[in-house]
Amino acid sequence: MKNHRRIAWLAFLLVSLNSSDELKAQSRWLTGYVQTVPLLTSSSTLIKSDFLQFSRLRLTAAPVFSDKNFSLNIAYEHAATFRQRILVRENSIGIVPSGGEWLDLQWTLSKEKHVLWQHRFDRFSIGWNPVRAIELSAGRQVVSWGTTLLLTPADPFSPFNPSDPFREFRGGVDAARIRVYPTSLSELDIVVRPTITDAGKELTALVRWLGTWKSFEISTWGGSLYGDSTWAFGSSGSIGSLALRGEATIRNINGSIVFRGTVGIDRLLQVSEKDLMLAVEYQREGLGATTPDGYLNVVLSDPSSRGELQVLGRDEVASQVSYQVHPLWNVTGLWIWNLNDRSALLSPSFAYSLSNEASILGGFFFNFGPDQVTESRPLPSEYGARNNTAYLSLSWFF
Repeated sequence: MKNHRRIAWLAFLLVSLNSSDELKAQSRWLTGYVQTVPLLTSSSTLIKSDFLQFSRLRLTAAPVFSDKNFSLNIAYEHAATFRQRILVRENSIGIVPSGGEWLDLQWTLSKEKHVLWQHRFDRFSIGWNPVRAIELSAGRQVVSWGTTLLLTPADPFSPFNPSDPFREFRGGVDAARIRVYPTSLSELDIVVRPTITDAGKELTALVRWLGTWKSFEISTWGGSLYGDSTWAFGSSGSIGSLALRGEATIRNINGSIVFRGTVGIDRLLQVSEKDLMLAVEYQREGLGATTPDGYLNVVLSDPSSRGELQVLGRDEVASQVSYQVHPLWNVTGLWIWNLNDRSALLSPSFAYSLSNEASILGGFFFNFGPDQVTESRPLPSEYGARNNTAYLSLSWFF
């Protein structure tokens, strides 16, 4: 009940802030969205067929106090999953993944055989601008350092799952942050983030510099990542009509040097006066496995429990094609291929804008590759043993 009283107190605070004269004139500073997604999965060698449905309600408030030079950023959401078969994991589909956040801001309202209902604060931070070129913030907030589009090994803060079509917002992390803007085209970013994971209490302290050189944006960061000495580099720019992106990290893990890197190329074309977007990326994942024999160890590893990994294989290619059929229609195809075990994920999808506030998204996940499970190989390939899935998503913003 103590947690629910805290939430009630926050709701009272939000209402009070909405009537405060100190806020800047904002007609809609409290916004949100509702999302509902039914899914149907086929049988695989690991999991039987299932019907699922999850719904999410999210409220966001970002009031700015003009005379105090500070702001709040709060996002509170409910997520409920219903499925035909018995739930086997607390972190089920539709629930925001956690990377071991320090603050206890997620609670379970109901956990039954077929229902999981949770609520959490995905943002809960305060910011202060002592001067125009300096910004300080602390609490649960978004920190994104990725350079590439799909596979982002040099983003140390809760990277997106490249095949997740349901997440509208990046998950927040608990951190203290200082951003300094020496010029309009450069930035110095200092982040300190404590975490609690299966490996215990850990501290990440990183410094990043971002600037420009000719037509390229250049960034580099370094420091202690979960206690490991790490250095990273990222670059994005264009040569002619082609956009080039790349990022990489070098990390000392228990005396071993681990390399993680991605290079990519993308281009925007005009076909029949409509936008056609093409993107291809290759990742060398030093934390991944070269054969299916190592996948279970990767899944159970500390980087996986922290949410650092996007793929399991050592060498992976991701490509995406997106075409604007109509101003209201968009079709997309995603292909992720594990070059080591030759398994792949193919996901065609469509998006339709119902109005300025509502949209509908639908598609499929088709998985290819070895799927014969044995005692010595519980994961015969990265994608082959997964369920094929059909889904439909309806989102309404207000």
